[in-house]
Amino acid sequence: MSFTLHPQLQKDTDVIGEFPLCLALLHKENIGPWVILVPKINYLQELHHLPMEQQQQFLVESQTVFENLEKLFNPKKLNLGALGNMVPQLHIHHIARFETDVAWPGPVWGNTEGKQRSPQESESLIQTLADAFKSQYPQFSR
Repeated sequence: MSFTLHPQLQKDTDVIGEFPLCLALLHKENIGPWVILVPKINYLQELHHLPMEQQQQFLVESQTVFENLEKLFNPKKLNLGALGNMVPQLHIHHIARFETDVAWPGPVWGNTEGKQRSPQESESLIQTLADAFKSQYPQFSR
């Protein structure tokens, strides 16, 4: 069976590329770099449902994302979240936060004013992130 991304995630994100375990997505909201990792396993809802080896792989991939968000953008804070109340498919948010973002210091959910990047801005950011992920983690593919 092939992996299927939840329709809401398809609507709200663009694909950056793939790690061995997770699909890396860029949220379309223009609040700052907002990467979502989705393990490529259908019907998975909770991180602790993964075997320990895959949990460890997730941590490697998550660390790659956060290290690059920090290095590339120098945010005030890095946020990590896995809510799943609206979208049951396990997806973990990695958000670079800045004191200048519209939702600071509150949560991004429901506070972003719905502004999206232009297609050109999205593609440029996707390429920057993909290049950085690939440089640090050679198994990453675009």
